[in-house]
Amino acid sequence: MITIDLNGRWQMKRTQDTEWMEAVVPGSVYADLLRSGRMEDPFYRDNEDAALALMDDDYEYTRTFELTSEALAGDQLLLRCEGLDTLARIILNGQTLASTDNMHRTYEFDIKGRVVEGENELRIVFSSPNRFVAERHAANPLYGVSDALPGFPHLRKVHSMFGWDWGPKLPDAGIWRNISIVSHTAARLHDVYIAQEHRNGSVKLSVDVSALVWTEEQAEAELIVKGTDGSRVVYTGKAVLNKDRLDRAAVQFQVEIADPELWWPNGYGEQPLYTVEVRIVQEGSLLEGKQYTIGLRTLRVNREPDQWGESFAFEVNGVEIFAQGANYIPEDNVLTRVSIEQTERLLLDCIEANFNCIRIWGGGFYPSNEFYALCDKYGLIVWQDFLFACAVYEMTDAFTENIRQEAIDNVKRLRHHASLALWCGNNEMEWGWEEWDFFEKIPRLRADYIKQFEVVLSDVVKKYDPQRFYWPSSPSSGGSFDKPNSENYGDVHYWDVWHGLKPFTDYRNFYFRFCSEFGFQSFPDMKTIESFTLPQDRNIFSYVMEKHQKNGAANGKILYYLSENFKYPKDFESMVYASQLLQAEAIKYGVEHWRRNRGRCMGSIYWQLNDCWPVASWSSIDYYGRWKALHYFAKRFYAPVLLSACEEGTGVTLHVTNETMSLVSGTIHWKLRDHRSGIVKEGSAEITVDALQAKQGIALDFREELSTGLAMRQSYLEFMFVADGREVSGGTVLFTKAKHFDFLDPQIAVEVSETKDGFVIGLRAEAFAKYVGLQLAEADGRFDDNFFDLSGSASREVVLDKSSLSEALTLEQLKQQLRVTSLYDLA
Repeated sequence: MITIDLNGRWQMKRTQDTEWMEAVVPGSVYADLLRSGRMEDPFYRDNEDAALALMDDDYEYTRTFELTSEALAGDQLLLRCEGLDTLARIILNGQTLASTDNMHRTYEFDIKGRVVEGENELRIVFSSPNRFVAERHAANPLYGVSDALPGFPHLRKVHSMFGWDWGPKLPDAGIWRNISIVSHTAARLHDVYIAQEHRNGSVKLSVDVSALVWTEEQAEAELIVKGTDGSRVVYTGKAVLNKDRLDRAAVQFQVEIADPELWWPNGYGEQPLYTVEVRIVQEGSLLEGKQYTIGLRTLRVNREPDQWGESFAFEVNGVEIFAQGANYIPEDNVLTRVSIEQTERLLLDCIEANFNCIRIWGGGFYPSNEFYALCDKYGLIVWQDFLFACAVYEMTDAFTENIRQEAIDNVKRLRHHASLALWCGNNEMEWGWEEWDFFEKIPRLRADYIKQFEVVLSDVVKKYDPQRFYWPSSPSSGGSFDKPNSENYGDVHYWDVWHGLKPFTDYRNFYFRFCSEFGFQSFPDMKTIESFTLPQDRNIFSYVMEKHQKNGAANGKILYYLSENFKYPKDFESMVYASQLLQAEAIKYGVEHWRRNRGRCMGSIYWQLNDCWPVASWSSIDYYGRWKALHYFAKRFYAPVLLSACEEGTGVTLHVTNETMSLVSGTIHWKLRDHRSGIVKEGSAEITVDALQAKQGIALDFREELSTGLAMRQSYLEFMFVADGREVSGGTVLFTKAKHFDFLDPQIAVEVSETKDGFVIGLRAEAFAKYVGLQLAEADGRFDDNFFDLSGSASREVVLDKSSLSEALTLEQLKQQLRVTSLYDLA
């Protein structure tokens, strides 16, 4: 096999222009315009509008490439396009080769006879996505969310590029993934499918290898399986590829692995990975080879009838786990600006916050192979939506075949990954058809829904990934419009807290089997806001701030919840801080409640993990990778062992949730304190919690101590769980809304010292300090804890790892940049 890499330098221009500019592939129109200085930063102030208008035009890319006689002599010569966004006309040596209309597919085109030895020219013209969706919508309106450009369901392109209630309207175009020419001689590898059978403590791998063979001479397939250290060979074998059709040959290898090292999600065990190498050889010469990394595990979704309805739980290696994570969206509207190093940092942020799961939302894109390899490496189970979200689709013959091929491409590309748990048909459309009143329910299109998500995509998974679970929609109870978003079946999207303005405590009224979406908005870090605003913009109702708030009434919702919980902030920066506290508390209420009810509920995936631009949104990590208060809270409420409180009136119950594979024993300590942190009453209790269980530890009632309104406004409960001599989990409870609590000035004293690898920040308060937040004025870094409560006379050490800093700081520089805030400073 000979590969001619066509990545790198190209030329690009608007089709009506005469002047070409330098371009880089993989890349995009926006990326090239930004690099050349012909486009302003689309994320700054209101530049989004001008950037959107740029996509009313068509653009073309061109380059030349050299072909040798050896490459031309191959039995098959292909132009391989792994990502064309989206409406592309491919012109080779002046003749149109093909047109494409799906950015989620890999295309291969036979170019034998269309190219010559020596120099050849390749041009790709990208038509305007704006014009296309507008014309299609005018001719045939299909429902799609109102925050996006009308007509987006007609085009197989990242939906959120057209706008969403957290994203800008920036429908980019270009060659966004690798492009190459591949010459095959004699034979090529066509497909590899690896199935696992676990039985009696061993694993049998069935490796199906198929090839295209153009020679009458014997071709063979070789299989090499290596152990988790990457060098020990577990199996090696060779077999003749026998033709079963004119040019198709196949063989199956059976590999028995005794004493397998099993792959586990984060928190339950290790993530050992085996290597499977497949080679096509002829007379000792390598024709083509591919390498796969696999984890040995069973992974299924349990749905069993019970007293509440039907369970919905991930079961890995026979163990039902509680799924903990968030929803992932594209990391940038200009997709190719994101490096794999940035993605790895984001996924490591998930691991630091004790995630074991991540959902790839259906309005985005199928991430790269490297993304899933990182999830394999770190133990993040992937819930993978097919790329359909909040829209109605018409199943014409062309559209049906297009999405079928899209699904086949990506199922075959990703199915060997240990982290991949399930394929889900779409985001929210079964629920939409059954309960939303946003669009007309045309029977023909309702039937198309069933065809699309319960026949076409389901059949693709059954045929090409039969060991993987398929779920028709999210939320769903199993399909056929039967009780989607039911509390007692399947998965749920719950939005009454936030969209419905219900109080945080409303989460406790529901015992969902698996909550795959729930969320609450906040503003991003002040440094992030400063990146897209001028000083005069820094008011949440300014034009620029509202341009960076895509959920229509959201700023008003933040103010509503603010009025319910906190005093009005004294300035803009305090407003930002308060919004993050609201967000963190809201999600904490839900997660801790569902974790207390482990067994009935078996998953919480909050909306959302990340942002695609600097914006007010539901994310816990903003566009620049800065942790909001929510992500620090997540690190605590997703802790393997959690002590949580459920308060009502003057009563509090304390619960221990043990999401580890071992029994946990320890002591619950509690102290009822006044606002100066003086102890009013205290106690403790021993508790033992079995592995993978939740248990109530203590029920407390302070009706005597809190018999007056003043006492309730000046008292709080502090609690902690101590095991093996260390505090494992803890927190505080107020008996009144924070806005009514009589906070005193905590007078937090700060001392900073330096070690080889980090800075140690010592904190001590004179009175109760709630939500103690640490920030750096200019640099970025991740603290090992943040936005925590601190009792008077207590001390806390927080570590800032030097490796997490965006720039090197001396001890003195760190002291100058460090800011420490608590809720007392809000008003």
